[in-house]
Amino acid sequence: MDAATLTYDTLRFGEFEEFPETSEPVWILGKQFSALTEKDELLSDIASRLWLTYRKNFPPIGGTGPTSDTGWGCMLRCGQMILGEALVRRHLGRDWRWVRGQRQREEYSSILNAFIDKKDSYYSIHQIAQMGVGEGKSIGQWYGPNTVAQVLKKLAVFDSWSRMAVHVAMDNTVVIEEIKKLCMPWLDFDGAGCSEGATAGAGARQLNGCLEGACALAEEETALWRPLVLLIPLRLGLTDINEAYIETLKQCFMSPQSLGVIGGKPNSAHYFIGFVGEELIYLDPHTTQPAVDPSDDSQVPDDSYHCQHPPCRMHICELDPSIAAGFFCRTEDEFDDWCAHIRKLSCCKGGLPMFELVDSQPSHFISADVLNLTPDFSDSDRLERFFDSEDEEFEILSL
Repeated sequence: MDAATLTYDTLRFGEFEEFPETSEPVWILGKQFSALTEKDELLSDIASRLWLTYRKNFPPIGGTGPTSDTGWGCMLRCGQMILGEALVRRHLGRDWRWVRGQRQREEYSSILNAFIDKKDSYYSIHQIAQMGVGEGKSIGQWYGPNTVAQVLKKLAVFDSWSRMAVHVAMDNTVVIEEIKKLCMPWLDFDGAGCSEGATAGAGARQLNGCLEGACALAEEETALWRPLVLLIPLRLGLTDINEAYIETLKQCFMSPQSLGVIGGKPNSAHYFIGFVGEELIYLDPHTTQPAVDPSDDSQVPDDSYHCQHPPCRMHICELDPSIAAGFFCRTEDEFDDWCAHIRKLSCCKGGLPMFELVDSQPSHFISADVLNLTPDFSDSDRLERFFDSEDEEFEILSL
């Protein structure tokens, strides 16, 4: 881990490999680009993704803990990046672009404030590390994709500004009924109708110590459907990725709802945002930057939150088989479109489905409500079984 960190820190001051001049299509989070005719647009799109890296000299985690996450926080930072992309989709849209030095909308500042390295930011390294204790992970311990997905799910509950529903699909299975109940909790799926809780109360709210932007989302936008962040922890092989999954994995990046994939190599996590040919394109958190403090007007110096050099690439076969794929569905129609896309893929030849999509929960499933998701710390062995898929043996499923 330290070696990987040193290597990256050395590279960032040297020459970065230019993006290849290729006729093959480049896919970035559901958008297709040509590296020959749209290179500037491609690099602008990549630079507009939030880049969360190691930081140093932030307030001690827990009051007396570490002041830097160098060497252990890479998967936590990848979790921040995939959730940051969801927040950008939620508040700014997929076509939003970051321009260096240009003042952005207030929603953008609010999103950045959610990741500032301090204890009262919704998705700070402090919050993720301390919430991870409840998942059996001590502060400073390395996370896997499954654990960080579970932590983000818990933290999102407190984000009253975004009001997103985060669902972690377990056992390689996405259950449509579970998601619709989560995103439309006011509906009685037995046919009784709607409850009075269909809309949230109006009024000014504070986000990370600053007021919401003037262009904050209308309440009626979430009256019928809470925007969905779907995280799917997967094991695509035992020690190496099974090549039968490669084409299906590529299809994930081609979906308009794609938030990308968190994973990487053993103990070295990356945030994968697309592919070209047989190479994955990713943002790498393994560089240490000083912690950033917002100004008095809550504006965040943001240059260090965007990757302004050509993105990193690696051959898809080098990917560790333990990953978590993410998708964002702003509306029920977008979720229905995603389901139709996944079902169409499952009927096509040329790739093995990475997960199942079912209408209702199979009878052999253990309900999440049955599991003690806020356990006492003496139950860490059981936690490892349920939450740390990267350490378990898996049966490779297919439809």
